Order: sequence, then C-alpha cells, then structure tokens
Amino acid sequence: MAPDVFAPATLGPVRLRNRVVKAATFEGRSPQGQVTDDLIDYHLAPARGGVGLTTVAYLAVAPEGRTHREVIVVGDDTLAGLTRLADAVHGEGAAIAGQVGHAGPVANGRSNKVKAIAASSMPSPLSMQMIRTASEADLTRVTRAYVAAARTLVRAGFDVLELHMAHSYLISSFLAPGLNRRKDRWGGSLENRARLGRQVARAVREEVGDAVAVTAKVSLSDGFKGGVTTAEGLEYARLLEADGHLDALQLSAGSSLMNPMYLFRGDVPLKEFAAAMPVQVRWGMRTVGKSFLKSYPFEEAYLREKALRFRSELAMPLMLLGGINRRDTMEQAMAEGFDFVAMGRALLREPDLVRRLEEERVSEGSCIHCNRCMPTIYSRTVCPVAETATLPKM
Repeated sequence: MAPDVFAPATLGPVRLRNRVVKAATFEGRSPQGQVTDDLIDYHLAPARGGVGLTTVAYLAVAPEGRTHREVIVVGDDTLAGLTRLADAVHGEGAAIAGQVGHAGPVANGRSNKVKAIAASSMPSPLSMQMIRTASEADLTRVTRAYVAAARTLVRAGFDVLELHMAHSYLISSFLAPGLNRRKDRWGGSLENRARLGRQVARAVREEVGDAVAVTAKVSLSDGFKGGVTTAEGLEYARLLEADGHLDALQLSAGSSLMNPMYLFRGDVPLKEFAAAMPVQVRWGMRTVGKSFLKSYPFEEAYLREKALRFRSELAMPLMLLGGINRRDTMEQAMAEGFDFVAMGRALLREPDLVRRLEEERVSEGSCIHCNRCMPTIYSRTVCPVAETATLPKM
C-alpha cells in the first residue's frame, strides 16, 4: 500500500509529521544578510499551515557564493538569527531545512563586491563582469566552507541540510559540459565533472554524521544546450546513491542562468522582471528577455515523467517537485514510489494549503501560475495575487 502523504515519516534520522516539504524559494527578507522577523514569519506561515518540513533558501557558504549581497552567509555572525528561526519553526511542530550552496556563475559579483567563480570563465549577464575559473585552492576552500556552514546549521538546530546541486549554481556548473570546459581532473568525463558535488556531500556527511538529514537538490535536466541531460542527471544520481552520503534527492530542473522557466512553467511576467532588474540589466532584459525567459505551458506535476525514470532506477528516497497543487497528485506520487512531495508557489499563494488538503476542505490550491511572484524575489517575495486580494478596500 502507498504511504499516507499526511502521516508521519522519516527522513534520515529526522522524524517529520508528514511527507510534505515546502521547497526552497528565495524569500527576499534578509536585506542586511541577517535573519529578520519578516523571514521568520515567512516560514512560520507554512509551518502553521501543516507542512512537515520548511526549507530556508538560500544560505550561502561564502561571500562570493551569494546570488546577491542580501543573501545570508552562514557563519558565527548569523548563528543567533538562524537559531531563532529554527526555534520558531519547531514551536509550530514542523522541521526546518537549510538550503546550503554556492551560487557560482549565478552570483552577482557587482552586488557582492567580489567576483563570482565557476567551473570555467564566462561573462556574467547579471554583473556585466567576467566570472573567473575556480582554482584548486578555491575548490578546497569552498568544500571547507560547506563543512563549516553545515556545522553552524547543526548548532542552530536545523534538522535537514539541502545541498544545492542544480540550477547552474557552482556544483551544477561543473556538471554541465557547456559550462565546464576544463581539461584537468574537474572536467571532461561525467565522473570528473561530478567530483565536486560528490566531494562536498562526503565532507558534509563526515562532519554532521547522523545529527541531521542531508539531502541534495539535483537536476532531472537543465533545459539548455550544453546543460545536464536527463541521462547524465540520472547517472549523477546513481553516483550519489552509490556513495551513500545522502538521505534523499529532491528532483528539480532548469537553470537560473540559462533557462529558468524550464523549472517554473506557466506565464512569463517579462515586464515585471525587467522592472525588478538593476538598471544596467533592464535594457538587455527588454531586448532579449523572450529568448531567456522561454514559455512553457503549465500542467500539474510537469516534472513527473522525467522523475519516474529516476524512481525506476534508484532505491534511495526521492522528493517530487514541480507544479504540485492537488491532493490527488500528492497521493499519486506516493503510489508511484516517491517518498515526499515538495511544493513552492502553491504555498506562497496559500501557506495553510496543506492543512486544508489534509482536512479535505479543498482538493486543490488556488495558485494560477502567473509567476508574478518570481520578480518579487529581488525585493520581498510575495504572491501579488494574494496581496491584492487582501488589500483593504478604499
């Protein structure tokens, strides 16, 4: 029999009250790179609304690994705020995950005031600077930074560490042959391109042991020429499974750098995106935005077919992500062998959706997949539809 998505479940050493995960989505609520009351409230809402696990995005391991300067860098100076955040979520009966990563070429070096690094040098469309090739010393330093961040998050009381290995962030940039032109031991074969991700997973697990669960967000496919294909994504997942350092994989897709709508699907809010961009980027967004923000129709559980290939080949726990809005979709995921379901935009629109689905007060969420929430990540992430609906009438 398929497990009940609303019943308690185990993720590694962590007991969750159900199998529903709030996926990591940029909150835009740490303007000084510190935990704020606003950020805590953002995660308290889905915690009160019934999720088993809420994921804080995005926690950088190093200053140049931030997507932009407002992102939290995990360290001693952010420990107190992270502890307060974890305690607040636990007070509502939910567990908390920290999405830990290094943005690599997705980092805005101009905003961060330190140049971004990647598998290979390339121009940055975000900062209009050159991204430099990561050196051996950089990769050693970054691996140690992952370990230090993991140690800090365990001290802060986090239950789960999600290692970001997708979306053309640093580890993902090594995996994609079109972004990794290296001739050394970090480039060429998939085994070489997978070296950094596997090294980080091993180092983090050796640091935390079974104190917390360790998961990774990986790509079903990147959706651009030269990106990770489904076949390569599956082979990488097999390597991670064989290494045995992870408790689960969350199956994602797309590239924040090359093709973000491949993950999100639905409407493309081009004008809103252009307005939210820094001045030096707006002109380019208006002229080439349609080729960057490609249009993909939304359908329920749109990553399911690719994810089923992973499910058929892997034994380890998997989290299904991508357009999950309905109770019957969640139940189908359980029947098909997925261990958890991850929800993003649906919970931004309705933070209490899980509770209402569990109590059968509704059968589906009300998110219309307009994606107008996406440009708000550069200020303060909200669902504009929900915000408009709750504004007082004048």
